[in-house]
Amino acid sequence: MLPQPPIWLILIAFICALGPLVFIHEFGHYYVARLLKIPAEAFSIGFGREVFGWTDKRGTRWKVGWIPLGGYVRFIGDMSPASEPTAVNDIPPELRDKAFQLRPLWQRFLIVLAGPAANFLTAILIFAAFFAFIGKPSTPSTVTQIAPGSAAAAAGIAIGDKIVAVAGRSTSNFEEVANTVLMRPGERVDIAVERDGRSLVFPVTLATEKQRDRFGQEFRIGRLGVYAEGRVYERPPLLKLIPEASVYTYRVTRAMLDGLVQIVTGRRSVKELGGPIKIAQIAGQQASVGALEFIQLLAFFSINLGFINLLPVPMLDGGHLAFYAAEAVRRRPLSARATEWAFRGGLALILALVLVTTVNDLGSIGLIDRLQRLIG
Repeated sequence: MLPQPPIWLILIAFICALGPLVFIHEFGHYYVARLLKIPAEAFSIGFGREVFGWTDKRGTRWKVGWIPLGGYVRFIGDMSPASEPTAVNDIPPELRDKAFQLRPLWQRFLIVLAGPAANFLTAILIFAAFFAFIGKPSTPSTVTQIAPGSAAAAAGIAIGDKIVAVAGRSTSNFEEVANTVLMRPGERVDIAVERDGRSLVFPVTLATEKQRDRFGQEFRIGRLGVYAEGRVYERPPLLKLIPEASVYTYRVTRAMLDGLVQIVTGRRSVKELGGPIKIAQIAGQQASVGALEFIQLLAFFSINLGFINLLPVPMLDGGHLAFYAAEAVRRRPLSARATEWAFRGGLALILALVLVTTVNDLGSIGLIDRLQRLIG
């Protein structure tokens, strides 16, 4: 088991991981708005009081806040960093042609969508670079060994079976089989195989296994009990790098959605959610292992940032997109009162999530256990 990295490395890795990804996200918003000639009043990395900054020739204040947990771009017409709309009457007449909130619906939609899209594009480019220089790992999905007493053995899966789908999702290699299985501990799924030219489907109740990573952190995974051999690292042709990386990014995003659905439905514990402390800890751990591991982690963090921001929660990008979808259907915006209450509810939900993840993070580093021992 590897030792935990020092605090200074965790802090540096956290800033080096989150800072650029937040900048990319916010720059996505800013760049599309600039293309549409919508000026920005402020571009901030971090919240709270300004640590340092400057004002460019367009009048945009570029700054760094002292709370490094996100960022924002504030356009003319925004009442707050969360882009709450200002009442039209409160916008000076000479600025109304430049106000974000008074632009056509499609322009607002594209600007909001551009932030998460920039994060997904970043992940795609990182994965494409990995595939180009290192190769994409691929193992044939033909079963070469079955663990005695495993879920696969009980279901009747045999050596030589080629697994073509798990839980209704096609699997072209063993890596996809493993990634789909490990996200479903204890679940009953259908395993589709090809055997001697025949297609067979086996209902399987996956086993649950607790594992520890190389830093001693415990987590639960699903187990089928099959093994495969023959892993190779394939370098896709140049023209297929982006499509292959896009498919890989999609599969990672789908796994995140699976995890969220499992938490919401109670199949996974809410204790598995992590917050800023956990992110910092993981960033420091991967940085201590090596540069390649840290860069790969940046791709996963970037997907995570894009995915979270697309959730339909007011104050997040996904909440704004949901408002715009409602506006498109209704042919008019939601009322100011409805928007205000939606933002309040979104803020309450985000604060509750921050509280839960912070408690989980403190538990994961053992602080809560130590406090309980002191009290007891």
